[in-house]
Amino acid sequence: MKMKQSMRYIIFLSVVAALGGLLFGYDTAVISGAEQSLQVYFIDNLGLSTLFHGLTVSSALIGCVIGGLISGVLSNGIGRRNSLLVAAVLFFISAVLSGYPELLFFTKGEPTIGLFIMFNIYRIIGGIGVGLASGLGPLYISETSPANIRGKLVTLNNLAIIFGMLAVYIVNWRIAAGQSLSWIHDIGWRYMFASEAIPAILFFGLLFLVPETPRYLISKNKDKEAMTILMNINGSEKVAKEIYQEIKQTLDTPNATKAGIFSYGKLVVIVGILLAAAQQFVGINVILYYAPRIFANMGASADSSMLQTILIGVVNFIFVLIALILVEKLGRKPLLLIGSVGMAVGMFGVATLSFVDSMGLGALLFILVYVAFYNLSFGPLVWVLAAEIFPNKIRSQVMAITVVANWGSNLLISATFPSLLEISAGVAYSFYGVMCILSFIFVWKLVPETKGQTLEEIETHWKPKEVASNLSQRKIDL
Repeated sequence: MKMKQSMRYIIFLSVVAALGGLLFGYDTAVISGAEQSLQVYFIDNLGLSTLFHGLTVSSALIGCVIGGLISGVLSNGIGRRNSLLVAAVLFFISAVLSGYPELLFFTKGEPTIGLFIMFNIYRIIGGIGVGLASGLGPLYISETSPANIRGKLVTLNNLAIIFGMLAVYIVNWRIAAGQSLSWIHDIGWRYMFASEAIPAILFFGLLFLVPETPRYLISKNKDKEAMTILMNINGSEKVAKEIYQEIKQTLDTPNATKAGIFSYGKLVVIVGILLAAAQQFVGINVILYYAPRIFANMGASADSSMLQTILIGVVNFIFVLIALILVEKLGRKPLLLIGSVGMAVGMFGVATLSFVDSMGLGALLFILVYVAFYNLSFGPLVWVLAAEIFPNKIRSQVMAITVVANWGSNLLISATFPSLLEISAGVAYSFYGVMCILSFIFVWKLVPETKGQTLEEIETHWKPKEVASNLSQRKIDL
């Protein structure tokens, strides 16, 4: 396959896989438009506490944790592509039943505890899809991408996440535009959830047009199929054979089979978990899930708060594009360090204005500063690194642990925010600012740079010296 054809093929594979990221973003952000309606329909009508409101907003995250837990077993058992097919089906089921939770068992317009529980179960089903897609999308792209553009292509997945968020912000705004609050609380929120069914169907159909990843196929001794895909990706039989030999050697390394996920040491697992946790503890989903409420507290009307949420989506999109341009030029680590500083400035700025009770335009500007630096750094690059730093033999298992850590942290942060807000908004935002500073220290001390290296070369960073030396020598011989 010629180089131009090869590049088109690689981009097609990455775009299809990134649709999982789009649904990830769509599913997690759709709640922002419906959050206040859910409070009226369920929490207020049933007389439930603020804690239940927080759990309802973040219930999908329980599913994300479950999706993360099963993603390693599922992707190793049925493959990366087929696991994404499962995610697409779960997205569709959740979209339809979250929008119309009375469809199977209840009467529309009559909220009950049973209906409240089923709504959250339907959101959890979608969350399982998100948990699968959040890890397997970047994993699929990283295993089908050449080293020199892998960072950009995995960042494309995050661009799709942000595009999904922006799309649903616009959809939510268009559904709510010109409508009364009573209509939104009765009907509008249902349309918001149900709209996700359209991209879910598209994702499901396109997945049948892409192959399994070569590294998975080699792990299942389907070497001939893997070689075909490697040649299609690299446009050269010689390069494909070299990569094939590197993959085979890393999968056949005796060291990799003795001690499971810790066969390359504990540090690589710890770094993965801390990266995933840091992405959430800096507070991004507090902004994304509760944005309309935060802006309403600043004095914005319902329509204006939805429009300001769209503004966040636009800033998200622009700065992920910038990250996509810079990731192979500056590298992963410098962008993470720069982002940590910028996020800290934004969060401490919002906290300060909250303490002096001046949550107006200045607070909006600090939120946008925070969002911009997050999407220049931790937003896209945590998933880039998670898809790169784990050795072939343990990648899917440790990726699953990383996804669980990510969504578990997200659940903890999102579910506790309403309660923290009742205590002190300034304290809440200050806490996230401190997390940004701690993230800077962690990245500076422990996170390796992976720019321009093959997955097999990155693996040598964690291997015992003699094994790393053998792999390096093998590469020279080739």
